[in-house]
Amino acid sequence: MARAGRRPGQTETREKILDAARHRFAELGYDGATIRGIAADAGVNAALLHHFFGSKQELFAATMNLPVNPASLISAILTGPRDGVGERLVRAFLAVWAEPEGRTPFVAMLRAAATNEQVALMMRQFIERAVLAEVARALDVPRVRVTGIAAQMMGVALLRYVIKLPPLVQASDDEIVAMLAPVAQYYLAPAAGAW
Repeated sequence: MARAGRRPGQTETREKILDAARHRFAELGYDGATIRGIAADAGVNAALLHHFFGSKQELFAATMNLPVNPASLISAILTGPRDGVGERLVRAFLAVWAEPEGRTPFVAMLRAAATNEQVALMMRQFIERAVLAEVARALDVPRVRVTGIAAQMMGVALLRYVIKLPPLVQASDDEIVAMLAPVAQYYLAPAAGAW
């Protein structure tokens, strides 16, 4: 009688493919990373990528396994006094990007979104629905304000972790918090201008 369930090794093979894909997408962007290149890095036949993931887009979606739960992150930002929400937001953002294993999926998403409209659409939908809308609702501020600070934070991420602009790379987290927290607080304050 045949055993039910997965054959030994499939989980390990799938994880090797995902790891190789994360690094390829982060290094080369969506368009630059090829199925064959990912398969070579994982030490498998390219047909296995299609077997496990179907397409390059589905493989990319699987690699976007975020290192944090967005709901937990939003809760950490929103828990506490309203006048400290800007600082908590900046610190939470920096903490997510601090470790290379946490940063890799985000770098891959940034690079891929810049070169592929479908990936940009996926990223845009995720950010809008899972993050911006939730923060705007919880703080009762217009989405354009939350989007404004998100744009600044993504700019910092791009310049600090992808382009690696020396002043931002060399700045401590506390220096970046001191610079950006007041701006974030302004955007997220209940009476921040006439929007």
